[in-house]
Amino acid sequence: MTESTALFESNLTHLKLLNRGKVRDIYEVDDQHLLIITSDRLSAFDVILPQPIPGKGEVLTRVANFWFQRTADLIPNHLSDLSLEEVVPDAQQRAALGDRAIVVRRLKPLPIEAIVRGYLIGSGWKDYQKSGAVCGIQLPEGLRQAEQLPEAIFTPSTKAEIGDHDENISFEETVDLLGETLAQQVREISLKIYTEAAAYARDKGIIIADTKFEFGQDDDGRLYIIDEALTPDSSRFWPIEEYRTGISPPSFDKQFVRDYLETLDWDKKAPAPELPPEIITKTAEKYREAERKLTGN
Repeated sequence: MTESTALFESNLTHLKLLNRGKVRDIYEVDDQHLLIITSDRLSAFDVILPQPIPGKGEVLTRVANFWFQRTADLIPNHLSDLSLEEVVPDAQQRAALGDRAIVVRRLKPLPIEAIVRGYLIGSGWKDYQKSGAVCGIQLPEGLRQAEQLPEAIFTPSTKAEIGDHDENISFEETVDLLGETLAQQVREISLKIYTEAAAYARDKGIIIADTKFEFGQDDDGRLYIIDEALTPDSSRFWPIEEYRTGISPPSFDKQFVRDYLETLDWDKKAPAPELPPEIITKTAEKYREAERKLTGN
């Protein structure tokens, strides 16, 4: 589908808006369902930037749905059988949403973000330089920036309110929040999904350096993957042909924007600076290229 006009914020008056997050607008459909609209907003360093990235929300939604389908044999996901036409009957409103909207089951989100790291980069690299460990997990000596880890590691974090920063927590703290059985289940499935997805993506020319998953439960305690999965917003994607150690490799995701923002005199607090048009255009292109490589579309 051709990308529709950029959508910074949705405004559906016939449904109750429950939450406007960094990227997603969530509406109540009924007691059992929600409507999630992935806008073209971009957040960096947990701050929402003032301009949208045209088509980004559609790319994220299509890529997430692609992965939900591929991982359905590993874990159920939050997608429901309700159609968008049933929830948004107005054809003009549906057209404005483009591919950004999904109708999902209403589940209870877990209070953590399940982060899996396969490579030593970002805050993990900074941790390693100081302590030789990442989130308390001791790693071999002598690893270089962006080097692949001997095996992927599970490094969960708390969920921050908008404007605050997520905080890494140990597995022991995860157990305190979730209980032993659920914590182990989340760690196991997170590592399994990442490992299988990373192998698939590598064959398509993309290294998934790290990623974050979110999970929820139904009333019976069954675990589901929710929110998004393995998108350029929730993951760090590197083009395989430009990958090398000792640097922060160029990426398909919003790390491109982060790297630009790091060159500015900005304290990483709201309000965020405006992005130049060429950064917006290049970022939109990177999102679309990631989708093409992963899905073939």
